[in-house]
Amino acid sequence: MHVCINITKEIFFLSVILICDLSFIKRMCSSIPRSSCALGVRTLFIAALLSVFQLSKQDCVWFGVCNTDAFNHNQYCSYNGTAKAMPNDGLNLLKERCSFLLDESQTEFCCDINQVKILNENVKLAAAILDRCPSCMSNLVRHICEFTCSANQSQFAHVAATQKNTEGVPYVSSLDLHITTEYMNKTYKSCSQVSVPQTGQLALDLMCGAYPASRCSPSKWFNYMGDVNNIYVPFQITYIQHPTNASINGTVPLNPHTFPCNKAINSLLPACSCSDCELSCPKAPPRTEFPEQFKIAGFDAYVVIMSSVYFVGVFIFLMGSFVFTQDSIIDENLTIDVNEVSNRTNFRKNTSFFENLGDKTEHFLEKVFTKWGTFFASYPWITLFAGAFLVSILGYGITFIQITTDPVQLWASPNSKSRIERDFFDTKFEPFFRIEQIIIKAVNLPNIIHKTSNGPITFGPVFHKDFLTVVFNLQEEIKNINANGTFLNDICYAPLSDEKSDINTSDCIIQSIWGYFQDDLSRLEETEEDNGFNVTYLDAIYQCTNNPYLCLAPYGGPVDPAIALGGFLRPGEQLSGNTKYELANALILTFLVKNHHKRTDLQNALRWETFFVEFMSNYKKNNISDFMDIAFTTERSIEDELNRESRSDVLTILVSYLIMFMYIAISLGHVKEFNRTFIDSKITLGLGGVIIVLASVVSSVGIFGYAGIPATLIIVEVIPFLVLAVGVDNIFILVQTHQRDHRKLNELHEQQIGRILGRVGPSMLLTSLSESFCFFLGGLSDMPAVKAFALYAGIALIIDFLLQITCFVSLFTLDTKRKEENRLDICCFLKGKKSDIINNSEGLLYKFFKSVYVPFLMKKIVRVLVMIIFFAWLCVSIAIAPRIDIGLDQELAMPEDSFVLHYFKSLNKHLNIGPPVYFVLKGNLTYEKSLVQNSVCSGRFCNDDSVLTQIYLASRQSNATYIARPASSWIDDYFDWSLSSTCCKYSPQNGDFCPHQDTSCTPCEIRKNSLQRPDEHDFGEYLPFFLKDNPDDSCAKAGHAAYNGAIRYSIDHKKLQVDASYFMAYHTILKSSEDYFLALQSARKISKNITQMLQGRLISFGVPIESALNVEVFPYSVFYVFYEQYLTMWADTLKSMGISVLSIFIVTFILMGFDIHSALVVVITITMIVIDLGGLMYYWKISLNAVSLVNLVMAVGISVEFCSHLVHSFSLSKDTTQISRASDSLTKMGSSIFSGITLTKFAGILVLAFAKSQIFQVFYFRMYFGIVVIGAAHGLIFLPVLLSYIGAPLNQARLRRQCEHPTEHDTVLSGIL
Repeated sequence: MHVCINITKEIFFLSVILICDLSFIKRMCSSIPRSSCALGVRTLFIAALLSVFQLSKQDCVWFGVCNTDAFNHNQYCSYNGTAKAMPNDGLNLLKERCSFLLDESQTEFCCDINQVKILNENVKLAAAILDRCPSCMSNLVRHICEFTCSANQSQFAHVAATQKNTEGVPYVSSLDLHITTEYMNKTYKSCSQVSVPQTGQLALDLMCGAYPASRCSPSKWFNYMGDVNNIYVPFQITYIQHPTNASINGTVPLNPHTFPCNKAINSLLPACSCSDCELSCPKAPPRTEFPEQFKIAGFDAYVVIMSSVYFVGVFIFLMGSFVFTQDSIIDENLTIDVNEVSNRTNFRKNTSFFENLGDKTEHFLEKVFTKWGTFFASYPWITLFAGAFLVSILGYGITFIQITTDPVQLWASPNSKSRIERDFFDTKFEPFFRIEQIIIKAVNLPNIIHKTSNGPITFGPVFHKDFLTVVFNLQEEIKNINANGTFLNDICYAPLSDEKSDINTSDCIIQSIWGYFQDDLSRLEETEEDNGFNVTYLDAIYQCTNNPYLCLAPYGGPVDPAIALGGFLRPGEQLSGNTKYELANALILTFLVKNHHKRTDLQNALRWETFFVEFMSNYKKNNISDFMDIAFTTERSIEDELNRESRSDVLTILVSYLIMFMYIAISLGHVKEFNRTFIDSKITLGLGGVIIVLASVVSSVGIFGYAGIPATLIIVEVIPFLVLAVGVDNIFILVQTHQRDHRKLNELHEQQIGRILGRVGPSMLLTSLSESFCFFLGGLSDMPAVKAFALYAGIALIIDFLLQITCFVSLFTLDTKRKEENRLDICCFLKGKKSDIINNSEGLLYKFFKSVYVPFLMKKIVRVLVMIIFFAWLCVSIAIAPRIDIGLDQELAMPEDSFVLHYFKSLNKHLNIGPPVYFVLKGNLTYEKSLVQNSVCSGRFCNDDSVLTQIYLASRQSNATYIARPASSWIDDYFDWSLSSTCCKYSPQNGDFCPHQDTSCTPCEIRKNSLQRPDEHDFGEYLPFFLKDNPDDSCAKAGHAAYNGAIRYSIDHKKLQVDASYFMAYHTILKSSEDYFLALQSARKISKNITQMLQGRLISFGVPIESALNVEVFPYSVFYVFYEQYLTMWADTLKSMGISVLSIFIVTFILMGFDIHSALVVVITITMIVIDLGGLMYYWKISLNAVSLVNLVMAVGISVEFCSHLVHSFSLSKDTTQISRASDSLTKMGSSIFSGITLTKFAGILVLAFAKSQIFQVFYFRMYFGIVVIGAAHGLIFLPVLLSYIGAPLNQARLRRQCEHPTEHDTVLSGIL
């Protein structure tokens, strides 16, 4: 109305002037011709009408500033006149952002200088984020400049509402802006991929209101920028879209010119970089195609190949067995007595060199062991006391032993790449935060259906008001935990706090949903109304989870919904823009605690964690609500629970060993009559043998204690089992050989025992040395736990062997004399009656082997079936062994009653974000030089293959690279921060850093180079300022919160040098062990490519080659050090197995008289045992990892016991055919192997099945069971049959010597039960 009144007044005033002018003209016309006068009147009249029209034209909708509201927003004066001239100062200000308005020398605008200043200030907020992409920023600013200052505002902008200020002057409170859809779409497209280096997210994640970038659209983005509810918008701007810029009722929609993001807007500014514009990216390499499983004709290739090998092998074997041989069906009677071999013509006259060497070696060893045994049997007490003294001296070293429980020191080699990189990271940047976490799952609560103006929204059960209230109270109680004077605020990570000031609990990073409500319980009750629908806390949660930057937590930063919520993803689903966080069924509370490289600096944190565990345990026991389930952990909990696990299973291990000890003590005796039970029993001797086993372990540990080599709990758990397996077998063979032997006339007990040791000693030496060398070579492993186990086991086996042939021989001599004197076992001071003495006889087990088992096994059809069945077993195992899972499920490492196990299970179900990964850049880089900067950064002017661009490109293929987000970039944010004239400030008194919020400080004058970056001098000068400045709305790129720990620099001669820095990204969600080590493998591949690029680029810059090659990028994440081993697990396993088997081959070849046949038979059998054990691992779901690798190495050692004694006996047999020699060796050794190894271990293994520890059940019970059963099957079934086919031929030199120097017939080496 007031506009019409003003126009009416102006027309009336002009009419009055016109009337006056006409009177004057009338007087003048009287003196000139009439025609001329008429023309002048018409001209004047037209001019007057044009003047009236010009004055009524509405080019502008506002001009000047008329109001400032409570939020310091400026509103513009309503104005409907023409554009006004802009002073020169204003024109200069327009050049900053709106220079295109001056292209046609325009000087009149619908804005004054104050409006231009406000425009430039407001644009800075967006520029802090979008300026890194010039095209995006230019496109966006164009329409802002147009509707703010264009001389033709009224064509596309209409005032929708006005209000009056305190002086009654109207100002615009609502504006309708007509704009083309084309412009909005092109501007949105140019900005849609602009990144925010600090967070690794997109700019539109911060600039699209309640919508994340993935759900944003051109309309949503522009509507949010014009929404008066947006705290940065001074008045309502309603964007009205038009399909074209055609005029409609006098309105011409605004359609500014735009630039695609991959095009430069002028010669000074480049196109947007690859990380901000996909069109600028180099052509991506072909997507990595994961190789499909190797198949033949649609079937698994391993199965097809091994099936073919099996059928071909069986066919050839059957042809050789039945077609080309004429053996009888039963071959077990083909034996001869050595006394019948007396005719020298039966032997070859010329024996080979190796036969002679083998015979001499065997004879030499027999003589040495005979003299050795006789000597120590002659001085039993001196030997026992000397042995006890030596064991005591060695055992004292246990007091110096250090037990390693740190998983890193157990499984990661100090020289491994991941360990070195971890130490570098921890030393340079401090270790990754300590994480204290609680997962709270809703139980028996329904979902919530919340009705909104946009339709119903389903919320998960955790968003019930009562549930949230309980969680809030729990969170507050945790904040107030008092650990003997240490509170959470004393140890927490607070990135926005000043290092010199006290930290409040509100400064601590707590990733909790309550951060969305500023930890204010009363906000649950807030309600509003929207079109008849209640707006409640649920709407706030929905908005905050979609854009957490709208709801900053008390510490000043966002709460990531992927961390604070759980259970909203389906199995196998990854985070995306369409993730529905509101469907969560679990809340997660995460408290970040500062970590330190030095253990001494962690005492307060460790103490607080202990109190935290106690508090949570009591809370779960006494205060937990019925509608929730709680799982929790602390940084120290895993190590604590591993220690507790070892202690909890001590009883199980002791019971297992006790059963084996009892069996040994009882079974060594040969009791024939009840009244001689306490005379013929050998409980004392059995206990002595067990004590010797323990003494060897104690001595081994003591030796390494003196040497300062740390021990592991595996040594306590595994090595006694191993030494028992080896040592007990030797004890059984020695004792039972003596029980089958008859003392010669006038032969002393000492001489008899020496003679027995002479016969069995070489076999004992063979097995002991084979196993010891096997373990010593296993000590070449880089894995500390495997190396320690191998070294300790090797020494323990040697000491056990030495104690057996000294102390046990002496103890055996005393026990033999006790029995000879009819003294009772244990109570040796009591004697039995002389008439009670009976002679030795064969045991039941020996009779069974001799009369039943051996004849049956040696039947031709049985032997053929054995070969076919075991060959099938081998082929199946080879076919399936490559499918063995690699890794160790962390849940298996915990006891079944552990709270950490419950946490692991909950984490596996509710984990919805991957772990962070740091790409560490180290080396002498001159960051102040633009060429180097361009090789690192990802913004304007940066190279297409720069460090950060390569990481960004990797994140675009997350399914192959396991990189979920682009890396944060301190260098890009530093460039953006330095562009702002108000972000950098210094103290005028001393020139030190000042926060940019301090108005008393002076702005820095950062000198820029041609790329608008700090020049070479100022780059280092102001980088520390950037790292100390806290971000806020006016200076979003300040680096203290995000990068304070990301850069390590030194100052030399007043010049700053960046020594190392990192760029943090995130892995995708990792669930299985395979995910973890493949993520490591991918990150290393990316880093390798980046390193090669950097080194080549630096050399091309003229950097010395030595310095350039010292520059390196490597990835680091907290889990790498544990999963690196799995990258080479198969190679390490095959290497360890190969070295172990090779050592056994060499020792067997030498000690068996250079008999290559016997050595090959042993190696073949042991290899089959290990391969078949691998097949068992697949079927029994035992994964391949460090623990199972230790057991595989041990399996090789124990397999020697199942093979070597039998093969050695076969080589010494005097029978003439292989079948009869195989029968003879199995008859002699079978019962000892069965009773000494199989039954002994079987009894102890069964107890392990009841262990509380899952790792014991899986990796000890299952694998030990497999080792014993598979080893016994091969040693007692397959090996004798194999020997009957390809056993070593008779050593003619040995046989001739025995006939030329006849001795008493061989003592039968049998087992007696």
